[in-house]
Amino acid sequence: MRLFIAFLSLLVVVHCEKVFNGDQVLRIHAESEDHIQVLKELEKNVDSELDYWTHGFSTERPVDVHVPHASLYAVKDFLLENSIPFTVMINNVQELLDRERAEMVSNAEMERNTKSFNFAAYHDLDTIYSFMDTLVASHSNLISKVKIGSTYENRPMYVLKFSTGGENKPAIWIDAGIHAREWVSHASAVWIADRIATDFKENRAPVPDILSKMDIYLMIVANPDGYVFSHLTVRPFHRLWRKSRSVTSNPNCPGVDLNRNFDAEFSGPGASDDPCDEDYRGPSAHSEIEVTNIADFILSHGNFKSFMTLHAYSQLLMYPYGYTGSNAPDQPELHDVATQANKALNSWHGTIYKVGSIFHTIEQASGASVDWAYQHGIKYCFAFELRDTGEYGFLLPADQIVSTARETWFALRYIMQYVSDHPY
Repeated sequence: MRLFIAFLSLLVVVHCEKVFNGDQVLRIHAESEDHIQVLKELEKNVDSELDYWTHGFSTERPVDVHVPHASLYAVKDFLLENSIPFTVMINNVQELLDRERAEMVSNAEMERNTKSFNFAAYHDLDTIYSFMDTLVASHSNLISKVKIGSTYENRPMYVLKFSTGGENKPAIWIDAGIHAREWVSHASAVWIADRIATDFKENRAPVPDILSKMDIYLMIVANPDGYVFSHLTVRPFHRLWRKSRSVTSNPNCPGVDLNRNFDAEFSGPGASDDPCDEDYRGPSAHSEIEVTNIADFILSHGNFKSFMTLHAYSQLLMYPYGYTGSNAPDQPELHDVATQANKALNSWHGTIYKVGSIFHTIEQASGASVDWAYQHGIKYCFAFELRDTGEYGFLLPADQIVSTARETWFALRYIMQYVSDHPY
């Protein structure tokens, strides 16, 4: 195995001085246990600076890896040397980044000139927060903005509360963007916030009925610091940032994966103890102020009946558990609800999602928010991985935002109606 890594390191040195073709995303297919062990060794090679867009080596599903141009030929040669199949999913990451930024600049100018908000565009944090203020002002009888705390870098964390009144009504939680680079989750949450308000105003079923029984809390940006960092430049280092921005034990590797920091089998398999890894769990459960703010708010409320979180990408609709392959006590019902929600989602555009537990559907993950919520008595817990299945990955074109948001809304709407009709 050491010879494999030495071979890779040598190839990096040889190729990086000669070739610059841009970063690529490779889809790697492990076909045997030997392949898995070789790929795990590759993952440990920090010199190659690989960025794993999907995780969990398995013969059942491939892994998508963003490979910097300096390591590209070395990694490809390494895979060929070990007879590990791969395909190129994105030929030039920088082209997509440049196109995305150009569209954002053009959209920002259009919005300034027309004094409008374009839901088919990506926006920075300030613009999203301004949108929230406008939405609250336009629907003050329904929506309020609740500050649940501040981030590591002292940015406010806001939740939109949709309520028709009443004290401590049963509630539904929806968050997006806990992983900074998953921009379509933030953008979808923006559209969904507007849709909830519009459907209530226009008395469009089933939103009025749901809100007559329950409140909805929607957190559009669960990781504000990371999201701001992901907008700094068009460099992959910024745009593809996943974690928070807190200081760690390694000064060269800031940030914690907030969705590995919850007190749900914290420090178990499916999270890293290395601050330089994308799925670094942090030094202790709830060490991150963002996680503490969310957990404290939910626990202090004490009457949440559903917890849903929006991620991207892979087109999955999942439920607990992530930390173990054992079935959750409510697995049959959760699977049925997710299956029906998936049918509702599919009805809009025919998009195909896979349904199952986190562990069996995507990867083992300890310290995840959905498991934490479920272990604290919130029965109806679901995690979405939105579009797509790898053609664009985290760089989904903005012209797919509204379709993604609308089909996601159909699934969310079904789940919320089910929860409101099945009190416990």
